[in-house]
Amino acid sequence: MSDARDTLPGVTDVLPAPPVSGDAREVLHRVFGYETFRGRQAEVVDAVVAGGDAVVLMPTGAGKSLCYQVPALVRRGVGLVVSPLIALMHDQVDALRAVGVRAEFLNSTQSPDERAAVERDLLAGDVDLVYIAPERLSGGSVRALLDRVAAGPGISVFAIDEAHCVSQWGHDFRPDYLALADLVGRWPGVPTMALTATATEATHRELTARLHLEGATHVVASFDRPNIQYRIVPKDDPKQQLLKLIRDEHRGDAGIVYALSRNSVEQTATWLAEHGVDAIPYHAGLDPRIRAANQSRFLREDGVVVVATIAFGMGIDKPDVRFVAHIDVPKSVEGYYQETGRAGRDGLPSTAWLAYGLQDVVQQRRFIDQSVGDAAHKRKQTANLEAMLALCETVGCRRRQLLAYFGQPTDEDCGNCDTCLNPVDTWDGSVAAQKLLSTIVRLQRERGQRFGAGQIVDILRGKRTPRVEQHRHDELSVFGVGADISERGWRSVLRQLIAQGVVQVADEYGTLGLGALGAAVLKGEHPVRLRHDLERASTGGGSRASRAKQAAVDLDDGAKELFEELRAWRADQAKEQGVPAYVVFGDATLRALASERPQTETALAGISGIGAAKLERYGEDVLAILAR
Repeated sequence: MSDARDTLPGVTDVLPAPPVSGDAREVLHRVFGYETFRGRQAEVVDAVVAGGDAVVLMPTGAGKSLCYQVPALVRRGVGLVVSPLIALMHDQVDALRAVGVRAEFLNSTQSPDERAAVERDLLAGDVDLVYIAPERLSGGSVRALLDRVAAGPGISVFAIDEAHCVSQWGHDFRPDYLALADLVGRWPGVPTMALTATATEATHRELTARLHLEGATHVVASFDRPNIQYRIVPKDDPKQQLLKLIRDEHRGDAGIVYALSRNSVEQTATWLAEHGVDAIPYHAGLDPRIRAANQSRFLREDGVVVVATIAFGMGIDKPDVRFVAHIDVPKSVEGYYQETGRAGRDGLPSTAWLAYGLQDVVQQRRFIDQSVGDAAHKRKQTANLEAMLALCETVGCRRRQLLAYFGQPTDEDCGNCDTCLNPVDTWDGSVAAQKLLSTIVRLQRERGQRFGAGQIVDILRGKRTPRVEQHRHDELSVFGVGADISERGWRSVLRQLIAQGVVQVADEYGTLGLGALGAAVLKGEHPVRLRHDLERASTGGGSRASRAKQAAVDLDDGAKELFEELRAWRADQAKEQGVPAYVVFGDATLRALASERPQTETALAGISGIGAAKLERYGEDVLAILAR
């Protein structure tokens, strides 16, 4: 039985479609081509169709979009959707038009004549859904327009997407979202929806309060994305590690690589391109035309890898992103979860890969110390970083820790993360920690000096560098006491001690001091357990086929050949229409076609993702390919 998906396939031009009305399940099948709702979609849809408000927390790929799109088509009037990204508006409007829905947007890319045409259609009742940027809703003229629409054709649903942006506890806070609270209840009888894929319990409470939705139906779906394999590896030449990941497991796949700085983005994209990867950069400092062109290439072409800062990605609808890689540690678990969630929206096996090391920890601590926020802001940033480091350093199931962070604890290991597939050895690091702490203390007490990681490690290993001899550190009693551990090993020890709060980054120069637990460790009152990654730094895991849980049946050789033929046909269609390939059909639909090989129009209509408009437009071509 087919089920509802988040990403809606489609094309740019609007096909003639019958009036959209009636039961939500009939709309789901006729318009979107799905037989049943998935997860808790039905619960949300039923509540909103009945006129109730809803707060919806669902992971990316769980079908949030359908939660407001279906009620907007069932109820009288136009659905008003607040969306923070122009590119996302365009993609969703293209996708909705493809399935016969009369969709429009209002944003800054339109000319006055284009905006006027959309406004006329809204007032005439010729629009089913309209997407609008939050900043436009703060203007009196737009609010007046919507008041006229409410009084005439009517507003069916007021949906606020990416609602975590309203929360100051959230990682994507946007002031424009605060003004949306004034619109909640402005049009009596219109249900309000707040939807997000990323929210802790604190963020959930705050967005609920700010949007006055305490009386709403609250639906919090599981944040588990079982098709995503989470892997975090010690950083050791991250470009080479990343290239190995792409070549060995994701050759020809679409992917996103996140880096902390614009310079790192540019260098990494160039380096990957020089080594045969179709990689392009994306960051806020690029010329807007180049940035837009690169995003368009990523969305519309198969197999493109975008290297980006966190400026890229919120709301990206591309369902076939097979991997998301981080070559710098994210600032928070919320950010990490949202960014990794852009992989595998279609439910097929995908990878979330992160390489992080000692310098990442030192750098992030330094950023917090140098930030201009008050003490409360710095405490919040520190708590976010500590939670992220705890996820990186855990020796248990990463998915369990991730779900617990979002208030959904589980007693079962997932079997699809690196620590489940390759259990981590631990060792008693108490003595090593005491040696390192003693070095820090002796430098401070005997010499009045503070140094960073490099000098501390050189002293521990007994390395006679010019700097060691200059400061006469070879005369210290701790000189060489850690010669039994390699340089990489000591950096691993130090990274973990900083993450555990045993050592702290003392100032903006990255020098080290004792952390909150340092004194207790020195006295032997607090044991230290460490991950045993001293001499090992690999991408982790085996081949994707042996590691990943299969989200769809494997295809035989004939079906694989057919899948590729359908994929090539889809690419031609997308290029001709100027839309992303997934807007024609998603990979999951192509896999179902290749596996089931329907030979009649009736059988074709039973494939998940093929609604009435798709059947009319593409049915003949697809059946011809399948017949061959």
